[in-house]
Amino acid sequence: MNESFSKMNLDIIWQPLLSMPWIITLGLTALILIGLSLYARQRGSILRAIALSALFITLLNPSVNQEQRQQLTDIAVLVVDQSTSQNIGQRTAQTEKARKSVEQSIADLSNTELRTVYVNSGISTRTEGTRVFNALNSALQDIPPERFAGAIIISDGQIHDVPKPFKSASAPYHLLLSGNKNETDRQVEILNAPKFSIIGTQQTIRFKVNQFGKAENGNRALVTIARDGERVGQVTVDIGKEINFSATISHGGQNIFEISANTYPNELSKQNNRAVAVINGIRDRLRVLLVSGQPHPGERTWRNLLKADPSVDLVHFTILRPPEKQDGTPINELSLIAFPTRELFSEKLDEFDLVIFDRYARRGVLPGVYLYNIADYVQNGGAVLVAAGPDYANNASIYHSGLSNILPAVPTGNVTTIPYRAQETTNGKRHPVVRGLKGGGGDKPTWGKWFRLIDAKNDDGTVLMTGPQDKPLLLVARKGKGRVAQLMSDHSWLWDRGYDGGGPQAELLRRIAHWLMAEPDLEEEKLSGRQKGKNLIITRQTMGDKAGKVTITTPSGKTKTLELVQQKPGLWAAKTAITEPGIHKLVNDDKTAFAAVGSPDPRESSQVHSTGKLMKNVVTITKGSITRIEKQTPRVVMVKSDRSFSGSGWIGLKRNNAYDVTAIKTMPLMTTLLALLILLGLITAMWYREGR
Repeated sequence: MNESFSKMNLDIIWQPLLSMPWIITLGLTALILIGLSLYARQRGSILRAIALSALFITLLNPSVNQEQRQQLTDIAVLVVDQSTSQNIGQRTAQTEKARKSVEQSIADLSNTELRTVYVNSGISTRTEGTRVFNALNSALQDIPPERFAGAIIISDGQIHDVPKPFKSASAPYHLLLSGNKNETDRQVEILNAPKFSIIGTQQTIRFKVNQFGKAENGNRALVTIARDGERVGQVTVDIGKEINFSATISHGGQNIFEISANTYPNELSKQNNRAVAVINGIRDRLRVLLVSGQPHPGERTWRNLLKADPSVDLVHFTILRPPEKQDGTPINELSLIAFPTRELFSEKLDEFDLVIFDRYARRGVLPGVYLYNIADYVQNGGAVLVAAGPDYANNASIYHSGLSNILPAVPTGNVTTIPYRAQETTNGKRHPVVRGLKGGGGDKPTWGKWFRLIDAKNDDGTVLMTGPQDKPLLLVARKGKGRVAQLMSDHSWLWDRGYDGGGPQAELLRRIAHWLMAEPDLEEEKLSGRQKGKNLIITRQTMGDKAGKVTITTPSGKTKTLELVQQKPGLWAAKTAITEPGIHKLVNDDKTAFAAVGSPDPRESSQVHSTGKLMKNVVTITKGSITRIEKQTPRVVMVKSDRSFSGSGWIGLKRNNAYDVTAIKTMPLMTTLLALLILLGLITAMWYREGR
């Protein structure tokens, strides 16, 4: 029962009529006179002393202050942990029972108020874990320190924002600990794993297996390691010992490694028996060979684009002196570098990831056998990009060589020279190379005009963009293990110069180059999954009209089927709530992918055993206590600040006795009339005494 009452309080205050130096001087003078009088044993000395004392007191002007005080309630804060780890076993029931008991105990106390706050799990970097002190400090902002009686926290002890160091508080902090004393649990903890690695190299993943409580055969654990859902290793490890595992990065994009330890009966949670490390495979320095057949306005565009990428090593040759321009000048007098044809196209061709022919024509610079080498290079996994110019339409076209086996655009011999705007085809709107380019996406793109197109027929490629009369402008094709792309115009540089509004020239060329080098995000047929908060987002890139359904297999073997919904042409997606962490297998038609899914709140799922260690320092500093509530909740009592705040079966809150002053009444003790009467009486008494 809460009560509030008023009471009276009396205090004497002094309000001198003179300044303190004068008061002190007169007081010392009177004291000397009284002393001399007493020493000389003069008649009336006692009365003189009394009279001077009365005069001194009058000068001090004493008054009585009468305060009307309103007693204020003491305020306690109850923090109830409702985070994910509190759902294990009987913790939810224990917490609810303790909450009701504490609220009832404080309701029975006099002059005491309770404020209850609840804490849930967070999912972002800032709010991840159980943020008890964040909630408690927010509640304390509205509570005056002189009224704070203490804090009672009901939790399993897995609190992730305990202040370090913790400053002293004005009242006790008590932890009512849910869970059981003899809990057992096993946890896989990844200590170190790189975020990126070069494809084909090995990286070390360091981990250990922690265990809380005792279990049969609990000193060792059997650990299984899987990459993208396939087991790559199994080892028996000692509990608590750090283990280094060499992981091979086998492909570009995400390499998902799952480390899981065997479970045992009565374990608190099996979710934290596995942990996931994601290592993104990247290529080493990408080597690009750019061969420009002749100087032209768009040549520098290719060079600037490739040189701007720090991951690209560019070898660029421009043929300035073809055979027909020979003038008899001796080689040793030329400042030009001879084109190292044999070295580039025979000995070191396989070292390049991409070969670009920019307006190149057959002029006897490259022997025919080297062009056949390039065709074989593509069939074996290489990539070639041809940026065509007018020479592609005549007899000197590189199509009329060994490259005809890999080039999808068959020249007709004509060149179109009218203004036009590039148009996306149906396939182009779906293909990641063209999809989403700024200015495109509609029936009428807003990018600038070009003025030349090399006429060609599509043999076996995919046309992504067209020019006038739907003639192929941009084509891509897969040949054997490699890839080929052709841009049938040398006017893309007009976009870069901003002519007629310009266009996304750099982005288009970048996408073409990276698609040729098998960038995972630019694959036209791709299935992937990623975690976003509490959900798993599945995306499907496809050139087809439909994407169908995706089947999800969770780490525990449960399956779920979702319908993929189109987000834009060529891009489909689905979303589902995360129910368990680990590697999820995704299957859609002939595509299979794996998604590394952690807990929506990893800190909540990693360590779930009940413990008071994290709060031990706090309760020690505040003179609080840690009490398990699996059997009984302690009663709450109010105690004075100089007493102990806990005992057998009870916990204490601080009685502050705070109050508000509602009124003050001042009454002078020595009024002018009263002081005059006292002084006259004393003078009369002295006259009477000395007159006898």
